Amino acid sequence: MSTIAIIGAGSWGTALSVALSGVGHQVRLWAYEETVVESIRSCRENRLYLPGVILANSIIPTNGIAEALEGAEFVVTVMPSHVCRRIYEQMLPNLRADMILVSATKGIEAERLMRMSEVIRSVTGRRFPPQLAVLSGPSFAKEVARGDPTAIVVASTDPGVAQSVQEEFSSKSLRLYTSSDVTGVELGGAVKNIIAIAAGVIEGLGLGHNPMAALITRGLAEMTRLACACGARGETLAGLAGMGDLVLTCTGDLSRNRSVGIELGRGRSLQDIVASTHEIAEGIKTTGATVALARMRGVEMPITRQVYRILEGQISPRDAIRELMERSLKTE
Repeated sequence: MSTIAIIGAGSWGTALSVALSGVGHQVRLWAYEETVVESIRSCRENRLYLPGVILANSIIPTNGIAEALEGAEFVVTVMPSHVCRRIYEQMLPNLRADMILVSATKGIEAERLMRMSEVIRSVTGRRFPPQLAVLSGPSFAKEVARGDPTAIVVASTDPGVAQSVQEEFSSKSLRLYTSSDVTGVELGGAVKNIIAIAAGVIEGLGLGHNPMAALITRGLAEMTRLACACGARGETLAGLAGMGDLVLTCTGDLSRNRSVGIELGRGRSLQDIVASTHEIAEGIKTTGATVALARMRGVEMPITRQVYRILEGQISPRDAIRELMERSLKTE
């Protein structure tokens, strides 16, 4: 069994700690909030992000980066995308070349338009070339924590690294598939959150199944165009990290991004929606970065563009849908 550091104790990081401790690993769970550490220590529960789930004694909560990383063989990072660079800068003195780094963050860095693996390499590369993998796929935290059967993807340019993560993380309820397409897996996980906001808008407006089916299908086309323009393989977007995650996030009631879209469709302002929750919907920050990346790559993404305009308050949800429907006619 291994010692695994999980950096980020939100709902997904906490759920991963439950799944990995269940395999027999010792898990150190780093939380930014002191209240989260105190909650786990006192009642073995992350009441802020994953209430109702009991955490095993083999999950050790901490607010100390050095304590979390000491002796770890795997480091799983589950922080919001906009703080990924800053957290890796903090971790860098305590990282070792023999550690396997696993990014489970779904997003794009807004300032540099970098995927999370690119951010990680740019920081850790100053000391050593990292052994790096990315983790993505259809996986609601609550369902993983309670042991529902879940299949996800681990991608790495190093087959040995991907296989190591697959073997160490897989269990009776969590099945990992390997991939070498890091770009496709990361962009699928990031862009599907934008389409999920649009799916929520459809729900919030009280529209039916027809527009939802069209949105998911054409959303997948946008995801695939962008990923392939960035060097990914199209078939990756037809798999778990693309279509699988897209369907889950667009249709599941546990989707934070879909929930944001529902409230936007009902007429609430983005500012009010964000202020009413302590959890981050990655699609909000990813949308602007994706629009910029698509522009840089010369990729047309009309749905993503309209979600951006809605988030920026430039257009109403109903007018955004009307404009999408009135675009010039095309072949599929």
